[in-house]
Amino acid sequence: MGAMVTAVSSNGVYSFTKPNRDSVTLLAGLGVEGDVHAGVTVRHRSRVAQDPTRPNLRQVHLLHEELFDELAGEGFTVAPGQLGENLTTRGVDLLALPAGTLLRVGAEAVVEVTGLRNPCLQIDAFRPGLLKRVVGRDAAGHLVRKAGVMSVVRAGGLVRPGDPVEVELPPGPHRPLERV
Repeated sequence: MGAMVTAVSSNGVYSFTKPNRDSVTLLAGLGVEGDVHAGVTVRHRSRVAQDPTRPNLRQVHLLHEELFDELAGEGFTVAPGQLGENLTTRGVDLLALPAGTLLRVGAEAVVEVTGLRNPCLQIDAFRPGLLKRVVGRDAAGHLVRKAGVMSVVRAGGLVRPGDPVEVELPPGPHRPLERV
């Protein structure tokens, strides 16, 4: 079984969680059709407050379902869409991808990975103590963000649970993901 989408989620209003859908439509240069974070310029409230003219590098949030397995082992029950992601995947090491990686999702859609999601305190409002599980430090003391990756839509298309995900790495040298 290859890499695939396990859930799709969107919300037309600002909310920490996003309800699961039967499908979502990705729109080139914008994001998820009908999602509050879709747009050419920033849509996340904290970023709008800083500078509403900046490009939206966070059009589509992808999260690896393997994180839910890890969190369950630590006593946290989390389901797709509950951490605000649009696409939940399995079988892709999203956090290890370099910036600029293209993910071909389903028959037509393509997203370009722009960086790491920077989790905020809203995660602890959702589940107390969860923030420490999705942001931590590795053995060398480096900050590790595990709450998924952000991307922009390069080619639109319909995405459904069960759709395959194909990874296309950019030409080297590769740049590691940073928070966006």
